[in-house]
Amino acid sequence: MPQDSGPAVFFRAQHEAFGTTLGAHKGAANLLDRIWMQAFSSYEHNVAEQTRDLPPLACRKGCGTCCRIQVVATAPEVLMVARYVRAMAEGFRKVGIDLPARLAAASAAAPEAAGTMALGRECPFLVEGICVIYPVRPLACRGHVSFNEEACVAALEGEADEVPVSESHRTVRALVQGALQSALRDTGHPWALYDLVGALRIALARPDAEAAFAAGTDVFEPAMIDHVSREEMARTFDRLKA
Repeated sequence: MPQDSGPAVFFRAQHEAFGTTLGAHKGAANLLDRIWMQAFSSYEHNVAEQTRDLPPLACRKGCGTCCRIQVVATAPEVLMVARYVRAMAEGFRKVGIDLPARLAAASAAAPEAAGTMALGRECPFLVEGICVIYPVRPLACRGHVSFNEEACVAALEGEADEVPVSESHRTVRALVQGALQSALRDTGHPWALYDLVGALRIALARPDAEAAFAAGTDVFEPAMIDHVSREEMARTFDRLKA
C-alpha cells in the first residue's frame, strides 16, 4: 500500500487493476494464472512496504500452530491449489503422502468456530508441521502471522483469547482479497469466499471446474462462507469503489 494513500484509495487501485486483467484476458487459457499471480505479487509487494518497521515475526518453518483455523479463499485461489494438488499428488504419494486422501478425510469446520485456533481440525496439508502446498497457499494463510509463538500455542490449547498478530499483514490481505472479489463480481465471475477444504473437494471432483469459473458458473456455492452475507459484502465494495 503506497505511503501516500489510504485503504480506500488502495482498494480502488487494486480493484481497477484486477478488473483490467479480467477484462483483457476474458476467455484466455491463462486467465487464472494471471489473476492469481497478480493477487499474490500485489500482496507480497505491499505487505513488504507496510511492515518494514515491525518487529520480527515468530512464524517459522515447522510451526503449524495456526493451521487449525478455518481457511477461506476466493475461487481463483481454490482452483490454483486444486491444480497444484493434481500436479503433485503422484510425487507426494511416492513419499507416503496421499494428498487427495488427506483432503477427503478432513472434517468440515463448524461455522460458529471460524477464525478460532481451537477448531480441533488440523489442515490436511500440514505434514509434520510443514505446509505441503506452501507455494500456492491462499492469501488467508499468508496474511495470518504472529509475533509470539507461545501465545499461539496458548490460543490453540484454549488458554488464551488473543494472539499478537500483525494487523499490517491482515489489512493488506483483506484489501487485496476484497478488491479481487469486487473485480470478479463486476466481470461476472464467482466472487464469494469459500471454505478451502470444502471447495477443494468440489474442484478435485470436477474436471471442468476451471472452465465453469471462466464461464461464470459458481460450482463452489455449497462451500460458500456466509458469516458476512454477499449483499453486505457487495455494499461494502460499492462504497469503497465510490
